[in-house]
Amino acid sequence: MAIKKEEKNDDAGFDLALRPRTWTEYVGQEKAKTNLRLIIDAAKKRGESCDHLLFYGQAGLGKTTLAYLIGKEMGVQVRSTTGPALEKAGDVAAILSNIEPHEILFIDEAHRINKLVEEILYPALESRKLHFIVGKGPSARTFSLDLPPFTVIAATTKVNVLSNPLRSRFGATIKLDYYRTEDIEKIIKQSAYILKTEITPGAIAMLARASRFTPRTANRLLKRARDYAEIYHNGSIDEYVVEKTLSLLEVDSLGLEHTDRELLKTIIKRFGGGPVGVKALAAALSEETGTIEDVYEPFLMNLGFLERTSLGRVATKAAYDHLHIPFEKHGFV
Repeated sequence: MAIKKEEKNDDAGFDLALRPRTWTEYVGQEKAKTNLRLIIDAAKKRGESCDHLLFYGQAGLGKTTLAYLIGKEMGVQVRSTTGPALEKAGDVAAILSNIEPHEILFIDEAHRINKLVEEILYPALESRKLHFIVGKGPSARTFSLDLPPFTVIAATTKVNVLSNPLRSRFGATIKLDYYRTEDIEKIIKQSAYILKTEITPGAIAMLARASRFTPRTANRLLKRARDYAEIYHNGSIDEYVVEKTLSLLEVDSLGLEHTDRELLKTIIKRFGGGPVGVKALAAALSEETGTIEDVYEPFLMNLGFLERTSLGRVATKAAYDHLHIPFEKHGFV
């Protein structure tokens, strides 16, 4: 495995230390990587910048990592910002007016870009023009600045919130899906190697099943298991260590956390298994509807524990079985 060993990292550098440094080290997302490989190779062959790219998918699936790998593949610098940081048109103008040829501007949380800022981005993305106004009132003047070839890579967890005019200006839209369990196992094994931590195959499998099909979660659980092993065990991670770690974190064998289980129990016990509207569910849980829709539901639906219907949310038989609640008790067959 062509990975440079590093000393154990503190919390600040943990994610950075485990981030893949080369295209071959990036495990999973084969469909996305195939499409991106074509775009990158074609751009390099023509000596051009990459098309503008839009990545979307749940948090922790590797959108930021892909952006930096593309920069490395293209041999250019990646400038990074976030949607909330671009509060006014001048913020975008300041960044774009200083961008170097072929550089990449990575914008995370793109769904939170101010609508006025979007107006500045349209001509920049489409024709590499930066339009801005100097002065106010009758003396105001409009100037245009030609921009060098550059690439914008935007990442979002809410692609449906982006306006159509903004979405249409990206040359490719790439969806990142939840990872397969076998890919998560490879990531955990690779991360343990980087951290110089011994881990058994059984422990890898247990962590992978509890990782919510997400590399970021897998690495977080690995770190907590490493901490437990160093304090209470012999420093190596085995099934016993993983079991104790998950118990301390209130994470079950399939990765459900306390709030996930409470959500399902609320649907089953308070609303008879559903259907129940998301607003009623949010009120019962004292959570925001957006948090339920964007954080909890995608994972539970992926497990087959929850269904969205036209009448509301419904807990499936698999959810009853996982929580050890009799299915017939609530009148279902």
